[in-house]
Amino acid sequence: MVTDQQVRKLMSLSRKEKNLGRAAAKAGMDEKTARKYRRLGRLPSELKPIRTYRTRRDPFSVVWEEVREKLANHPGLEAKTLFDDLVRRYPGRFREGQLRTLQRRIKQWRALEGPAKEVYFPQKHRPGELCESDMTHMNRLEVTISGEAFDHLFFHFTLPYSNWETGQVCVSESFESISDGLQRALWELGGVPDAHRTDRMSTAIKNTRNPAEFTARYEALLRYYGMKGEKINRESPNENGDIEERHRRFKNAVDQALLLRGSRDFESRTEYEAFLVKVITERNRLRRDRFEEEVKVLHPLPSIRLDACKRLRVRVRPSSTITVDRNVYSVNSRLIGEATDVRLHAEVLDVWYGGKRIHRIPRLRGRGKHRINYRHIIDWLVRKPGAFEHYIYRDDLFPTSRFRMAYDALQRQRPNRAVREYLSILKLAAYESEIKVDEVLEALTRRGKPIRYEEIEQSVCGQTLPSGPVEIQIDAMDLTRYDELLEGVMNR
Repeated sequence: MVTDQQVRKLMSLSRKEKNLGRAAAKAGMDEKTARKYRRLGRLPSELKPIRTYRTRRDPFSVVWEEVREKLANHPGLEAKTLFDDLVRRYPGRFREGQLRTLQRRIKQWRALEGPAKEVYFPQKHRPGELCESDMTHMNRLEVTISGEAFDHLFFHFTLPYSNWETGQVCVSESFESISDGLQRALWELGGVPDAHRTDRMSTAIKNTRNPAEFTARYEALLRYYGMKGEKINRESPNENGDIEERHRRFKNAVDQALLLRGSRDFESRTEYEAFLVKVITERNRLRRDRFEEEVKVLHPLPSIRLDACKRLRVRVRPSSTITVDRNVYSVNSRLIGEATDVRLHAEVLDVWYGGKRIHRIPRLRGRGKHRINYRHIIDWLVRKPGAFEHYIYRDDLFPTSRFRMAYDALQRQRPNRAVREYLSILKLAAYESEIKVDEVLEALTRRGKPIRYEEIEQSVCGQTLPSGPVEIQIDAMDLTRYDELLEGVMNR
């Protein structure tokens, strides 16, 4: 059988040799055959007829119409599901090895008769024209901080033209997180693109019947940096396709780097963030040429960054609490009735009064939650112990599980005095040391001893006097020994 390689060689030799016979001999074929291929001007593989018939009987010909009907009604059905259904309804007719035949048949049906697939339209980007950002969940990477699961998001920023990217860890999809992340990315970039595209985050897009409007704060942020705002349509993440693809590739790169590292546990969040910066730096290294093109056409940054926090004027309630962003936080009872200035950042909120920062409190994630610090209210709880049992935030008054265990033990040992005794222990923790009280409670619980405030106070507050300074006596050196050594050396 003549091969394509022989015919190609024949065509090449026929231009060099004087007669066809010699060219055919060198190509390894008969002259008559050579004449045929020279006349046709085609390769043997191009002359092979397309087979339109089956070499084996189709085992699914009898049941194909019902399979086809099910696929038409439910295109998402998989071949394995349909095959298992056929095996169950027609015992003994099909064998396990015939699944591949059905898969090929269904694949062909999807290509010829199935529903149209989503079409992706490649976009033409120009340098400095657009930047995109979005939040992505990182929990599937199973990162831990000091052994504890680290539930977090990643604010991801990219330039579609060069694919340059950056970002930062955040714990919630708040406007403060978006503002801080976007500004940090722009200042790291060193300039401002023409437009910024985001998805339909409620912190940026108004949740109204007119979805074209941005929130006032987000619009002010864009106006400050001179960027045009763009958004995608509802439930259309493909319209933000560049950043969505960057999400996938970035998380895969982080996962691979974690595998090489050999551990997903980090000593601190700072160490983990430094690890992510290293991954991003390596990914950006290959994008340097196109990135340099973008930098040249970016708009200049403003003189300073905007403060990425929300400022509120909040009055302290009689319960010694304030409500910020639909969450409740406790403050010192001395502030009851006073109007405080609250600065709501991405991860903390600062409470200011009289030009001084009074509290810095970790920000709660979500809505309808509370964070009560027992130190803010313990003095009045001791005076009003009857309020403890039905206090709506009572669970926040157990700093650790051992405090809760101590309270339960007091309820069994001294039910009439349990609340007063526990509040005294809590006050001791507030004024002395929560850690020391927790250690004493742990020791008492482990040894099965009763919980007594007096014993805990004695253990926490009792201090042993440090031992006096150690006196060290050094005998006077007899210098005549050096003379004896020197005389010994001279005599040798």
